[in-house]
Amino acid sequence: MTQRIFGITGWKNTGKTTLTERLVAELTGRGWRVSTVKHAHHNFNIDHAGTDSHRHREAGASEVAIVSGNRWALMHELRDEDEPTLERILNRLSPCDIVLVEGYKKAGHAKIETRRSAAGSRPPLSADHPNIVAIAADHRIDGETMPVFELDDIAAIADFVERLAGLKEQVD
Repeated sequence: MTQRIFGITGWKNTGKTTLTERLVAELTGRGWRVSTVKHAHHNFNIDHAGTDSHRHREAGASEVAIVSGNRWALMHELRDEDEPTLERILNRLSPCDIVLVEGYKKAGHAKIETRRSAAGSRPPLSADHPNIVAIAADHRIDGETMPVFELDDIAAIADFVERLAGLKEQVD
């Protein structure tokens, strides 16, 4: 079976993370096993100075796994390597029903574009990114040929994602 992927993209401060979080909750509440991938455009760190794992990384470890009875995490230091492709990251995930991918505007999977009026006037991404198949906005959108959802209508967006990703068959 091929991996089901659906993306959430948009400009900064348009509600991508909130929509992703709410879709995860809705889809898992419907019984689906959901994983996520979040692309960060900045230097991020899930590990901080003073922790044992940070000391391991600082000493030169290529990968550091942190394991407990509740969760585990694997940090991979790129050092001189290029950023891994989305495909490479997807291949490392455990099996699930669907992967929600936040960011990765240019990647080839279907995605929804978030738009929020408070984020300012930015050109719509859908004009230049053919894999955007729907829009979720907190304001009226006129003249679009693709589906437009209210940003807070999580149930309707989840229904759309289920159909488009092949989790549920479309009923006529």
